[in-house]
Amino acid sequence: MAGVNETPRQKMMGILYLVLLGLAATTITEKVLDSFRNITIGLENSTNNVQGSIDQTFASFAASTLKDDPARAKPFWERANRVKAASADLQKVIDETRGKFEAVCGKLDTNLGDYKMREDVDLSYRLMINQHGGEVLKKKIEETQAKILNELDPKDRAGFKMALNADAPARGKGGVKTTWEDNFFGEGIPLTAAFTSLTKISADLVSTENAAVKKILGDVTHTDLVLDQYAAIAVPTSPTYLLVGQPYTAEVFLTAFSNSINPDITVGGQRLNVKEGKGTYTVSTSHEGDFKWSATLQMKKADGTMGNWKTPEISYTVAKPSAVVSPDKMNVFYIGVDNPVSVSAPGTPTDKLKTTIDNGTMTGSKGKYNVTVTKSGIAKVAIYGVDATGKSVKLGESDFRCKRLPNPKAKFGGKTGGAVPKAQLTSTDKVFANLEDFDFAATFNVNHFKMFVIRPRQDPQPFELNGNILNAQMKAALNGAGPGTRVIFDDIFATGPDGLRRPLDPMIFTVQ
Repeated sequence: MAGVNETPRQKMMGILYLVLLGLAATTITEKVLDSFRNITIGLENSTNNVQGSIDQTFASFAASTLKDDPARAKPFWERANRVKAASADLQKVIDETRGKFEAVCGKLDTNLGDYKMREDVDLSYRLMINQHGGEVLKKKIEETQAKILNELDPKDRAGFKMALNADAPARGKGGVKTTWEDNFFGEGIPLTAAFTSLTKISADLVSTENAAVKKILGDVTHTDLVLDQYAAIAVPTSPTYLLVGQPYTAEVFLTAFSNSINPDITVGGQRLNVKEGKGTYTVSTSHEGDFKWSATLQMKKADGTMGNWKTPEISYTVAKPSAVVSPDKMNVFYIGVDNPVSVSAPGTPTDKLKTTIDNGTMTGSKGKYNVTVTKSGIAKVAIYGVDATGKSVKLGESDFRCKRLPNPKAKFGGKTGGAVPKAQLTSTDKVFANLEDFDFAATFNVNHFKMFVIRPRQDPQPFELNGNILNAQMKAALNGAGPGTRVIFDDIFATGPDGLRRPLDPMIFTVQ
Protein backbone atom coordinates (compact mmCIF):
# COMPACT_ATOMS: atom_id res chain seq x y z
CA MET A 1 0.00 0.00 0.00
CA ALA A 2 2.56 2.53 -1.10
CA GLY A 3 1.55 6.17 -0.89
CA VAL A 4 2.46 9.36 0.93
CA ASN A 5 -0.81 9.36 2.89
CA GLU A 6 -0.43 5.88 4.41
CA THR A 7 -0.04 5.42 8.14
CA PRO A 8 2.85 3.31 9.46
CA ARG A 9 0.30 0.62 10.32
CA GLN A 10 -0.97 0.56 6.73
CA LYS A 11 2.57 0.31 5.38
CA MET A 12 3.36 -2.55 7.75
CA MET A 13 0.26 -4.50 6.66
CA GLY A 14 1.16 -3.92 3.01
CA ILE A 15 4.64 -5.32 3.50
CA LEU A 16 3.32 -8.29 5.48
CA TYR A 17 0.74 -8.92 2.77
CA LEU A 18 3.45 -9.16 0.09
CA VAL A 19 5.51 -11.50 2.26
CA LEU A 20 2.54 -13.77 2.83
CA LEU A 21 1.70 -13.70 -0.86
CA GLY A 22 5.15 -15.03 -1.58
CA LEU A 23 4.77 -17.75 1.03
CA ALA A 24 1.40 -18.75 -0.40
CA ALA A 25 3.06 -19.50 -3.72
CA THR A 26 5.26 -22.14 -2.09
CA THR A 27 3.35 -23.60 0.82
CA ILE A 28 -0.02 -23.08 2.49
CA THR A 29 -0.29 -23.64 6.20
CA GLU A 30 -3.03 -22.80 8.64
CA LYS A 31 -0.83 -20.03 10.04
CA VAL A 32 -0.43 -18.50 6.59
CA LEU A 33 -4.18 -18.68 5.99
CA ASP A 34 -4.88 -17.15 9.41
CA SER A 35 -2.40 -14.37 8.68
CA PHE A 36 -4.20 -13.46 5.46
CA ARG A 37 -7.49 -13.27 7.35
CA ASN A 38 -5.92 -11.09 10.06
CA ILE A 39 -4.54 -8.72 7.41
CA THR A 40 -8.00 -8.55 5.81
CA ILE A 41 -9.56 -7.55 9.11
CA GLY A 42 -6.87 -4.93 9.69
CA LEU A 43 -7.35 -3.50 6.21
CA GLU A 44 -11.12 -3.36 6.70
CA ASN A 45 -10.67 -1.42 9.97
CA SER A 46 -8.25 1.01 8.31
CA THR A 47 -10.63 1.44 5.38
CA ASN A 48 -13.51 2.29 7.71
CA ASN A 49 -11.38 4.85 9.56
CA VAL A 50 -10.25 6.54 6.34
CA GLN A 51 -13.81 6.51 4.99
CA GLY A 52 -14.92 8.29 8.16
CA SER A 53 -12.28 10.94 7.53
CA ILE A 54 -13.56 11.41 3.96
CA ASP A 55 -17.14 11.80 5.16
CA GLN A 56 -16.05 14.33 7.78
CA THR A 57 -14.11 16.32 5.18
CA PHE A 58 -17.19 16.59 2.95
CA ALA A 59 -19.47 17.47 5.88
CA SER A 60 -17.13 20.17 7.22
CA PHE A 61 -16.66 21.73 3.79
CA ALA A 62 -20.43 21.76 3.13
CA ALA A 63 -21.15 23.36 6.51
CA SER A 64 -18.50 26.06 6.21
CA THR A 65 -16.80 27.02 2.93
CA LEU A 66 -19.56 25.84 0.58
CA LYS A 67 -22.22 27.53 2.70
CA ASP A 68 -20.32 30.79 3.25
CA ASP A 69 -18.91 31.27 -0.26
CA PRO A 70 -20.78 28.97 -2.67
CA ALA A 71 -19.73 30.79 -5.85
CA ARG A 72 -16.03 30.20 -5.20
CA ALA A 73 -16.35 26.82 -3.49
CA LYS A 74 -18.78 25.08 -5.86
CA PRO A 75 -16.24 24.15 -8.61
CA PHE A 76 -13.97 22.51 -6.01
CA TRP A 77 -16.98 20.78 -4.45
CA GLU A 78 -18.02 19.36 -7.83
CA ARG A 79 -14.50 18.09 -8.57
CA ALA A 80 -14.33 16.36 -5.17
CA ASN A 81 -17.71 14.75 -5.76
CA ARG A 82 -16.56 13.45 -9.15
CA VAL A 83 -13.62 11.79 -7.36
CA LYS A 84 -16.10 10.33 -4.90
CA ALA A 85 -18.28 9.02 -7.74
CA ALA A 86 -15.30 7.46 -9.55
CA SER A 87 -14.28 5.72 -6.33
CA ALA A 88 -17.82 4.45 -5.80
CA ASP A 89 -17.86 3.01 -9.34
CA LEU A 90 -14.65 1.08 -8.72
CA GLN A 91 -15.87 -0.10 -5.31
CA LYS A 92 -18.99 -1.44 -7.01
CA VAL A 93 -16.83 -3.57 -9.35
CA ILE A 94 -14.81 -4.80 -6.35
CA ASP A 95 -18.03 -5.76 -4.55
CA GLU A 96 -19.34 -7.51 -7.66
CA THR A 97 -16.09 -9.49 -7.90
CA ARG A 98 -16.37 -10.45 -4.25
CA GLY A 99 -19.95 -11.52 -4.92
CA LYS A 100 -18.82 -13.86 -7.73
CA PHE A 101 -16.40 -15.53 -5.32
CA GLU A 102 -19.08 -15.88 -2.65
CA ALA A 103 -21.56 -17.29 -5.17
CA VAL A 104 -19.28 -20.33 -5.34
CA CYS A 105 -17.72 -20.53 -1.87
CA GLY A 106 -20.60 -19.11 0.19
CA LYS A 107 -20.69 -16.20 2.63
CA LEU A 108 -18.16 -15.68 5.40
CA ASP A 109 -18.53 -18.37 8.06
CA THR A 110 -18.90 -16.41 11.32
CA ASN A 111 -18.09 -19.45 13.43
CA LEU A 112 -14.87 -20.15 11.51
CA GLY A 113 -14.07 -16.47 11.13
CA ASP A 114 -13.20 -17.08 7.47
CA TYR A 115 -14.55 -18.73 4.33
CA LYS A 116 -14.95 -22.53 4.45
CA MET A 117 -13.03 -22.91 1.16
CA ARG A 118 -10.28 -20.54 2.24
CA GLU A 119 -7.45 -22.92 1.27
CA ASP A 120 -8.90 -23.52 -2.25
CA VAL A 121 -6.32 -22.57 -4.92
CA ASP A 122 -8.48 -23.12 -8.02
CA LEU A 123 -11.41 -20.69 -7.62
CA SER A 124 -9.38 -17.48 -7.79
CA TYR A 125 -7.45 -18.68 -10.86
CA ARG A 126 -10.62 -19.80 -12.63
CA LEU A 127 -12.63 -16.59 -12.06
CA MET A 128 -9.87 -14.01 -12.34
CA ILE A 129 -7.50 -15.57 -14.92
CA ASN A 130 -9.41 -18.07 -17.04
CA GLN A 131 -12.62 -16.00 -17.07
CA HIS A 132 -10.66 -12.71 -17.30
CA GLY A 133 -12.15 -11.18 -14.13
CA GLY A 134 -8.71 -9.85 -13.24
CA GLU A 135 -8.39 -8.03 -16.55
CA VAL A 136 -11.78 -6.34 -16.01
CA LEU A 137 -10.81 -5.24 -12.50
CA LYS A 138 -7.38 -4.01 -13.63
CA LYS A 139 -8.93 -1.96 -16.42
CA LYS A 140 -11.41 -0.38 -13.98
CA ILE A 141 -8.58 0.51 -11.58
CA GLU A 142 -6.67 2.23 -14.37
CA GLU A 143 -9.79 4.11 -15.47
CA THR A 144 -10.36 5.27 -11.88
CA GLN A 145 -6.74 6.42 -11.57
CA ALA A 146 -7.15 8.52 -14.71
CA LYS A 147 -10.43 10.04 -13.53
CA ILE A 148 -8.99 11.01 -10.14
CA LEU A 149 -5.85 12.53 -11.66
CA ASN A 150 -8.01 14.48 -14.12
CA GLU A 151 -9.80 16.22 -11.22
CA LEU A 152 -6.53 17.42 -9.65
CA ASP A 153 -4.95 20.73 -10.51
CA PRO A 154 -2.49 20.10 -13.41
CA LYS A 155 0.43 21.34 -11.30
CA ASP A 156 -0.33 18.73 -8.64
CA ARG A 157 -0.73 15.67 -10.87
CA ALA A 158 2.93 14.79 -11.35
CA GLY A 159 3.71 14.80 -7.64
CA PHE A 160 0.52 13.05 -6.54
CA LYS A 161 1.27 9.49 -5.41
CA MET A 162 -1.56 7.02 -5.51
CA ALA A 163 -1.86 4.07 -3.18
CA LEU A 164 -4.27 2.68 -5.77
CA ASN A 165 -2.52 1.04 -8.71
CA ALA A 166 -2.62 -2.01 -10.97
CA ASP A 167 1.05 -2.02 -11.99
CA ALA A 168 2.71 -5.34 -12.75
CA PRO A 169 5.28 -6.29 -10.10
CA ALA A 170 8.89 -5.50 -10.93
CA ARG A 171 9.81 -9.10 -10.17
CA GLY A 172 7.29 -11.91 -10.46
CA LYS A 173 7.10 -15.36 -8.96
CA GLY A 174 10.46 -17.13 -9.11
CA GLY A 175 12.01 -14.09 -10.80
CA VAL A 176 9.76 -14.53 -13.87
CA LYS A 177 7.98 -11.40 -15.04
CA THR A 178 4.23 -11.67 -14.53
CA THR A 179 1.04 -9.63 -14.80
CA TRP A 180 -0.72 -7.72 -12.02
CA GLU A 181 -3.75 -9.99 -12.10
CA ASP A 182 -1.66 -13.18 -12.09
CA ASN A 183 0.41 -11.92 -9.18
CA PHE A 184 -2.66 -11.30 -6.99
CA PHE A 185 -5.14 -13.89 -8.24
CA GLY A 186 -3.14 -16.42 -10.28
CA GLU A 187 -2.06 -19.98 -9.88
CA GLY A 188 -1.48 -21.19 -6.33
CA ILE A 189 -3.24 -18.23 -4.65
CA PRO A 190 -5.57 -19.53 -1.90
CA LEU A 191 -9.09 -18.15 -1.76
CA THR A 192 -8.53 -16.26 1.52
CA ALA A 193 -5.56 -14.45 -0.10
CA ALA A 194 -7.79 -13.46 -3.04
CA PHE A 195 -10.27 -11.90 -0.61
CA THR A 196 -7.39 -10.10 1.07
CA SER A 197 -6.34 -8.73 -2.34
CA LEU A 198 -9.83 -7.34 -2.92
CA THR A 199 -9.82 -5.77 0.54
CA LYS A 200 -6.39 -4.27 -0.14
CA ILE A 201 -7.66 -2.69 -3.36
CA SER A 202 -10.57 -1.14 -1.40
CA ALA A 203 -8.14 0.16 1.22
CA ASP A 204 -5.87 1.65 -1.46
CA LEU A 205 -8.94 3.17 -3.10
CA VAL A 206 -10.19 5.03 -0.02
CA SER A 207 -6.62 6.13 0.79
CA THR A 208 -6.31 7.61 -2.71
CA GLU A 209 -9.79 9.15 -2.56
CA ASN A 210 -9.00 10.70 0.84
CA ALA A 211 -5.76 12.26 -0.40
CA ALA A 212 -7.39 13.57 -3.60
CA VAL A 213 -10.47 15.02 -1.87
CA LYS A 214 -8.42 16.78 0.80
CA LYS A 215 -6.09 18.13 -1.86
CA ILE A 216 -8.94 19.47 -3.98
CA LEU A 217 -10.99 20.97 -1.15
CA GLY A 218 -7.84 22.28 0.51
CA ASP A 219 -7.04 24.24 -2.63
CA VAL A 220 -9.99 26.54 -1.89
CA THR A 221 -8.21 28.09 1.06
CA HIS A 222 -5.02 28.46 -0.97
CA THR A 223 -6.83 31.01 -3.14
CA ASP A 224 -7.60 33.18 -0.11
CA LEU A 225 -5.75 36.39 0.59
CA VAL A 226 -3.85 36.69 3.88
CA LEU A 227 -6.43 37.68 6.46
CA ASP A 228 -5.73 40.91 8.33
CA GLN A 229 -9.22 41.69 9.64
CA TYR A 230 -10.54 39.86 12.67
CA ALA A 231 -13.68 39.90 14.80
CA ALA A 232 -14.16 38.20 18.16
CA ILE A 233 -17.32 36.12 18.55
CA ALA A 234 -18.82 34.50 21.65
CA VAL A 235 -21.62 32.02 21.04
CA PRO A 236 -23.50 30.57 24.03
CA THR A 237 -24.23 26.87 23.57
CA SER A 238 -26.72 26.74 26.44
CA PRO A 239 -29.84 28.90 27.01
CA THR A 240 -29.49 32.35 28.54
CA TYR A 241 -32.26 31.42 30.98
CA LEU A 242 -31.00 28.61 33.21
CA LEU A 243 -32.06 26.58 36.20
CA VAL A 244 -29.94 26.20 39.31
CA GLY A 245 -27.56 23.28 38.80
CA GLN A 246 -27.45 23.56 35.01
CA PRO A 247 -24.03 24.56 33.57
CA TYR A 248 -23.66 27.63 31.41
CA THR A 249 -21.51 26.92 28.32
CA ALA A 250 -20.34 29.12 25.45
CA GLU A 251 -17.82 28.95 22.59
CA VAL A 252 -15.39 31.83 22.10
CA PHE A 253 -13.50 32.11 18.80
CA LEU A 254 -12.30 34.41 16.01
CA THR A 255 -14.25 34.54 12.80
CA ALA A 256 -11.01 34.19 10.84
CA PHE A 257 -9.18 31.63 12.89
CA SER A 258 -6.53 29.01 12.29
CA ASN A 259 -6.97 25.51 13.62
CA SER A 260 -3.18 25.23 13.95
CA ILE A 261 -2.53 28.56 15.70
CA ASN A 262 -4.61 29.04 18.84
CA PRO A 263 -5.32 32.49 20.29
CA ASP A 264 -4.95 33.23 24.01
CA ILE A 265 -8.47 33.65 25.44
CA THR A 266 -9.22 34.87 28.96
CA VAL A 267 -12.44 35.62 30.84
CA GLY A 268 -12.11 37.62 34.05
CA GLY A 269 -8.42 36.77 34.21
CA GLN A 270 -9.11 33.03 33.77
CA ARG A 271 -7.35 31.48 30.77
CA LEU A 272 -9.58 29.16 28.73
CA ASN A 273 -8.70 25.83 27.24
CA VAL A 274 -8.35 26.48 23.48
CA LYS A 275 -8.52 23.80 20.82
CA GLU A 276 -8.55 24.31 17.03
CA GLY A 277 -8.98 28.05 17.47
CA LYS A 278 -11.95 27.77 19.84
CA GLY A 279 -12.08 28.29 23.57
CA THR A 280 -14.80 26.86 25.79
CA TYR A 281 -16.06 28.92 28.74
CA THR A 282 -17.93 27.01 31.46
CA VAL A 283 -19.06 28.27 34.87
CA SER A 284 -21.17 26.71 37.60
CA THR A 285 -24.67 28.04 38.35
CA SER A 286 -24.89 27.53 42.12
CA HIS A 287 -27.22 30.45 42.79
CA GLU A 288 -29.86 32.41 40.93
CA GLY A 289 -29.49 35.91 39.46
CA ASP A 290 -28.43 37.87 36.38
CA PHE A 291 -24.82 37.51 35.20
CA LYS A 292 -22.61 39.13 32.54
CA TRP A 293 -19.26 38.24 31.01
CA SER A 294 -16.94 39.01 28.10
CA ALA A 295 -13.73 37.47 26.75
CA THR A 296 -10.39 38.95 25.70
CA LEU A 297 -8.48 37.35 22.81
CA GLN A 298 -4.85 37.75 21.78
CA MET A 299 -3.28 36.36 18.58
CA LYS A 300 -0.38 37.18 16.28
CA LYS A 301 -1.61 38.74 13.02
CA ALA A 302 -0.27 38.15 9.52
CA ASP A 303 2.12 41.10 9.81
CA GLY A 304 3.68 39.62 12.95
CA THR A 305 2.14 42.09 15.40
CA MET A 306 -0.05 41.00 18.30
CA GLY A 307 -3.74 41.70 18.00
CA ASN A 308 -6.15 42.16 20.91
CA TRP A 309 -9.91 41.77 20.67
CA LYS A 310 -12.73 41.86 23.22
CA THR A 311 -16.11 40.21 22.75
CA PRO A 312 -19.33 42.15 23.38
CA GLU A 313 -20.73 41.71 26.87
CA ILE A 314 -23.01 38.70 27.17
CA SER A 315 -25.68 38.32 29.85
CA TYR A 316 -27.60 35.33 31.12
CA THR A 317 -30.08 34.53 33.89
CA VAL A 318 -30.05 31.71 36.40
CA ALA A 319 -33.40 30.85 38.03
CA LYS A 320 -34.69 28.31 40.50
CA PRO A 321 -36.49 25.29 39.06
CA SER A 322 -40.18 25.99 38.66
CA ALA A 323 -43.13 24.45 36.88
CA VAL A 324 -46.82 25.10 36.42
CA VAL A 325 -49.55 22.47 36.17
CA SER A 326 -52.93 24.04 35.34
CA PRO A 327 -56.17 22.03 35.46
CA ASP A 328 -58.10 22.95 32.34
CA LYS A 329 -61.55 22.48 33.94
CA MET A 330 -61.32 21.79 37.69
CA ASN A 331 -58.62 21.64 40.36
CA VAL A 332 -59.29 17.99 41.20
CA PHE A 333 -59.02 14.78 39.19
CA TYR A 334 -62.25 12.80 38.84
CA ILE A 335 -62.23 9.01 38.68
CA GLY A 336 -63.35 7.39 35.45
CA VAL A 337 -63.13 10.38 33.08
CA ASP A 338 -60.37 12.18 31.16
CA ASN A 339 -59.06 15.16 33.14
CA PRO A 340 -57.38 17.61 30.68
CA VAL A 341 -54.35 19.48 32.09
CA SER A 342 -51.79 21.88 30.68
CA VAL A 343 -48.15 21.61 31.81
CA SER A 344 -45.56 24.36 31.36
CA ALA A 345 -42.29 25.50 32.90
CA PRO A 346 -40.78 28.99 32.47
CA GLY A 347 -37.72 28.88 30.25
CA THR A 348 -38.32 25.30 29.04
CA PRO A 349 -40.04 24.48 25.71
CA THR A 350 -43.08 22.24 26.12
CA ASP A 351 -41.56 19.59 23.83
CA LYS A 352 -38.70 19.22 26.34
CA LEU A 353 -41.04 18.49 29.26
CA LYS A 354 -41.82 15.03 30.64
CA THR A 355 -44.39 14.15 33.29
CA THR A 356 -45.07 11.31 35.74
CA ILE A 357 -48.04 10.52 37.98
CA ASP A 358 -48.17 8.04 40.88
CA ASN A 359 -51.93 7.40 40.86
CA GLY A 360 -53.19 6.90 37.31
CA THR A 361 -51.88 7.62 33.83
CA MET A 362 -51.04 10.69 31.74
CA THR A 363 -51.22 10.68 27.94
CA GLY A 364 -50.36 13.48 25.55
CA SER A 365 -47.39 15.66 24.62
CA LYS A 366 -46.11 19.22 24.19
CA GLY A 367 -47.77 20.51 27.35
CA LYS A 368 -51.25 19.07 26.73
CA TYR A 369 -52.24 15.92 28.63
CA ASN A 370 -55.22 13.82 29.72
CA VAL A 371 -55.07 12.37 33.23
CA THR A 372 -57.00 9.23 34.17
CA VAL A 373 -57.19 8.15 37.82
CA THR A 374 -58.75 4.99 39.22
CA LYS A 375 -58.95 5.45 42.98
CA SER A 376 -59.60 8.13 45.56
CA GLY A 377 -56.75 9.84 47.36
CA ILE A 378 -53.87 12.04 46.23
CA ALA A 379 -52.20 11.98 42.80
CA LYS A 380 -48.68 13.40 42.71
CA VAL A 381 -47.68 14.89 39.32
CA ALA A 382 -43.95 15.51 38.72
CA ILE A 383 -42.56 17.60 35.86
CA TYR A 384 -39.09 17.09 34.34
CA GLY A 385 -37.18 19.12 31.76
CA VAL A 386 -34.16 18.33 29.60
CA ASP A 387 -31.23 20.73 30.05
CA ALA A 388 -28.65 21.79 27.45
CA THR A 389 -26.51 18.74 28.22
CA GLY A 390 -29.40 16.33 27.65
CA LYS A 391 -29.76 15.56 31.37
CA SER A 392 -33.25 15.23 32.86
CA VAL A 393 -33.92 17.79 35.64
CA LYS A 394 -36.90 17.76 38.02
CA LEU A 395 -38.65 21.13 37.71
CA GLY A 396 -41.56 20.78 40.09
CA GLU A 397 -44.27 18.66 41.67
CA SER A 398 -47.98 19.13 42.42
CA ASP A 399 -50.55 17.19 44.44
CA PHE A 400 -54.10 16.67 43.16
CA ARG A 401 -57.11 15.28 45.00
CA CYS A 402 -58.74 12.30 43.27
CA LYS A 403 -62.51 12.22 43.85
CA ARG A 404 -65.52 10.21 42.76
CA LEU A 405 -67.88 11.83 40.31
CA PRO A 406 -70.86 13.46 42.05
CA ASN A 407 -74.20 11.66 41.95
CA PRO A 408 -76.40 12.54 38.98
CA LYS A 409 -80.03 13.52 39.21
CA ALA A 410 -82.73 11.10 38.07
CA LYS A 411 -85.20 12.61 35.60
CA PHE A 412 -88.45 11.49 33.99
CA GLY A 413 -89.99 13.58 31.26
CA GLY A 414 -87.23 16.14 31.79
CA LYS A 415 -88.23 16.77 35.42
CA THR A 416 -87.13 15.55 38.85
CA GLY A 417 -90.61 15.81 40.39
CA GLY A 418 -93.50 18.18 41.11
CA ALA A 419 -96.94 18.78 39.65
CA VAL A 420 -97.06 17.90 35.97
CA PRO A 421 -99.76 17.46 33.31
CA LYS A 422 -100.69 13.84 32.59
CA ALA A 423 -99.60 14.32 28.96
CA GLN A 424 -96.05 15.06 30.08
CA LEU A 425 -95.87 11.83 32.09
CA THR A 426 -97.24 9.68 29.29
CA SER A 427 -95.08 11.27 26.55
CA THR A 428 -91.88 9.49 27.68
CA ASP A 429 -90.98 5.96 28.69
CA LYS A 430 -87.41 6.28 30.00
CA VAL A 431 -85.77 7.17 33.29
CA PHE A 432 -82.55 9.16 32.80
CA ALA A 433 -79.67 10.19 35.07
CA ASN A 434 -77.76 13.42 34.32
CA LEU A 435 -75.02 15.43 36.00
CA GLU A 436 -76.20 19.01 36.23
CA ASP A 437 -73.77 21.94 35.91
CA PHE A 438 -70.79 19.59 35.48
CA ASP A 439 -68.06 20.34 32.90
CA PHE A 440 -67.03 16.76 32.15
CA ALA A 441 -68.76 14.48 29.66
CA ALA A 442 -69.83 11.68 32.02
CA THR A 443 -72.59 9.27 31.04
CA PHE A 444 -74.70 7.44 33.67
CA ASN A 445 -76.99 4.53 32.86
CA VAL A 446 -80.05 3.80 35.02
CA ASN A 447 -80.25 0.03 35.58
CA HIS A 448 -82.95 -0.33 38.26
CA PHE A 449 -85.96 1.51 39.67
CA LYS A 450 -89.36 1.01 41.33
CA MET A 451 -92.49 2.91 40.34
CA PHE A 452 -95.58 3.42 42.51
CA VAL A 453 -98.88 4.79 41.08
CA ILE A 454 -101.18 6.01 43.90
CA ARG A 455 -104.67 7.09 42.88
CA PRO A 456 -106.81 9.07 45.36
CA ARG A 457 -108.38 6.80 47.99
CA GLN A 458 -106.87 3.67 46.39
CA ASP A 459 -104.04 1.32 47.29
CA PRO A 460 -100.67 1.96 45.58
CA GLN A 461 -99.85 0.01 42.42
CA PRO A 462 -96.19 -1.14 42.77
CA PHE A 463 -93.89 -1.90 39.82
CA GLU A 464 -90.19 -2.84 39.67
CA LEU A 465 -87.81 -2.98 36.69
CA ASN A 466 -84.12 -3.71 35.95
CA GLY A 467 -83.29 -1.20 33.23
CA ASN A 468 -84.54 2.28 32.45
CA ILE A 469 -87.41 1.77 29.96
CA LEU A 470 -91.00 1.47 31.27
CA ASN A 471 -92.74 -1.82 30.47
CA ALA A 472 -96.34 -2.16 29.16
CA GLN A 473 -97.89 -2.48 32.64
CA MET A 474 -96.16 0.71 33.80
CA LYS A 475 -97.32 2.61 30.72
CA ALA A 476 -100.92 1.37 31.20
CA ALA A 477 -100.86 2.51 34.83
CA LEU A 478 -99.69 6.01 33.82
CA ASN A 479 -102.32 6.22 31.08
CA GLY A 480 -105.00 5.46 33.66
CA ALA A 481 -103.81 8.08 36.12
CA GLY A 482 -106.26 10.90 36.76
CA PRO A 483 -105.87 14.31 38.46
CA GLY A 484 -104.42 14.00 41.93
CA THR A 485 -102.68 10.72 41.20
CA ARG A 486 -99.17 10.54 42.66
CA VAL A 487 -96.39 8.76 40.71
CA ILE A 488 -93.29 7.88 42.75
CA PHE A 489 -89.95 6.60 41.37
CA ASP A 490 -87.80 5.09 44.12
CA ASP A 491 -84.86 2.69 44.62
CA ILE A 492 -83.26 4.22 41.52
CA PHE A 493 -79.75 2.96 40.76
CA ALA A 494 -77.35 4.13 38.02
CA THR A 495 -73.79 3.22 36.99
CA GLY A 496 -71.31 5.86 35.76
CA PRO A 497 -67.96 5.78 33.87
CA ASP A 498 -66.13 4.92 37.09
CA GLY A 499 -68.08 1.60 37.21
CA LEU A 500 -69.62 2.42 40.58
CA ARG A 501 -73.34 1.58 41.05
CA ARG A 502 -74.90 4.33 43.09
CA PRO A 503 -78.43 5.08 44.47
CA LEU A 504 -80.20 8.25 43.27
CA ASP A 505 -82.75 10.50 44.91
CA PRO A 506 -86.42 9.50 44.45
CA MET A 507 -88.80 11.44 42.18
CA ILE A 508 -92.39 12.30 43.19
CA PHE A 509 -94.85 13.58 40.60
CA THR A 510 -98.51 14.73 41.06
CA VAL A 511 -100.84 14.57 38.02
CA GLN A 512 -102.62 17.86 37.44
